[in-house]
Amino acid sequence: MRLLLDLLAQGLQMTLVLAAAPLLVGWTRKLRARLLRRRGPDLVQPYRDLVRLLRKEPVIAHSASPYFRVAPYLVFASTWIAAALVPTYATGLMFHWATDLIAIVAFLGFARFALGLAGMDVGTAFGGIGSSREVMIASLAEPAMLLVVFTLALLAGSTQLSAIAEFLVREPVGLRVSLGLALVALLMVAIAENARIPVDNPTTHLELTMVHEAMVLEYSGRHLALIEAASALKLTAYFSLVACLFFPFGMVTSTSSPLLYPLGILAWMAKIAVLGAVLAVFETAVAKLRVFRVPEFLGGAFVLGFLGTLLLFVSRAL
Repeated sequence: MRLLLDLLAQGLQMTLVLAAAPLLVGWTRKLRARLLRRRGPDLVQPYRDLVRLLRKEPVIAHSASPYFRVAPYLVFASTWIAAALVPTYATGLMFHWATDLIAIVAFLGFARFALGLAGMDVGTAFGGIGSSREVMIASLAEPAMLLVVFTLALLAGSTQLSAIAEFLVREPVGLRVSLGLALVALLMVAIAENARIPVDNPTTHLELTMVHEAMVLEYSGRHLALIEAASALKLTAYFSLVACLFFPFGMVTSTSSPLLYPLGILAWMAKIAVLGAVLAVFETAVAKLRVFRVPEFLGGAFVLGFLGTLLLFVSRAL
């Protein structure tokens, strides 16, 4: 009976992130449109778009290799695994032993590599430009992300997300400058990794400015649906990561009753909605950076992550 409950709880988390990801995208689009004094699309419009794309047959270029057809499934699967491993409403689920921050970074990195390789597969100029820019952003974002991991590992003594979340819930950590710096660094990395303003504009198709859209220009039909779903899952994964590591209140711990799971789900949805609103406000308040200014933005995230790690290391050594 216990095994069945654990399987249901883990399956609920996997289904929850998959079902909520398009709604999060619709929520941010709606708020951004309202802030710009436009009506904007419905909240469920991303679901309609995915269904419409799934009904269409993909158009494949003659120069595409078999990998071009396989890449969307690899990107979707690895991103879904990463999003499902991040604790959302509860800690200590069945696969909590695999919820390691370094493993999640590896899954997201594999998805990025698979998509970048697919962008160059057809041989178009736009795909090559988008892939090269994506690799440049990744090479700057991942070191900052790892420094955030080191900061939290020094504090909690583990890189496992469930252990970090339970430590922050149970221990009187208080307000720490190192955690604040790590939070800002993680938010900057999340913006860059999800191709949001000021690093990239997900609503534009200008050849000289787009990064993510340039890699997926040749995709259509169900392949494009998988890539769009993976993009929404990636945003959900990063928001869940921020909520789990820095705002773990409301999460059901491993020692609590499963009857509290509905409250944990409501708390997670509220935190994700607030983060989506903050993202919409931020995107309307700033302008997109030039491509050559992106290293400065991510360099700031690296410096903040390094300072957070250094301050925490020095304070523990005293």
